[in-house]
Amino acid sequence: MTFDVYKRYYEAECVYSGVERKAAVVTLTVTSEGGEVAYEYTLSFFPHRDPEDFAVSYDAFASREIYRAKGRRSKKREAVYVNMLEGEIDKLADSLGGKVFWDRPLGPEARG
Repeated sequence: MTFDVYKRYYEAECVYSGVERKAAVVTLTVTSEGGEVAYEYTLSFFPHRDPEDFAVSYDAFASREIYRAKGRRSKKREAVYVNMLEGEIDKLADSLGGKVFWDRPLGPEARG
């Protein structure tokens, strides 16, 4: 089973494959199966050509697995990873040549 612990859209800037990207979707995802749990940060920049355009293109995408072990979900561990999210996503954004504007969300956060 896979859940987004945290997901939110933000204004952003990135030019990738010659296409200007003006938004990003940021997630902290947990996968739990077969007695093993894994947590991963993901970032995807997308064009966001108008206020209704949330069509995410997955070519400007980066991810980083931060934890994998035997066990199950931990709310305490998830709280720590959510607190680390901005710094970790900034590293992923740098690897793509982009920037996420944390003070400019494009909607409410979703927690699962």
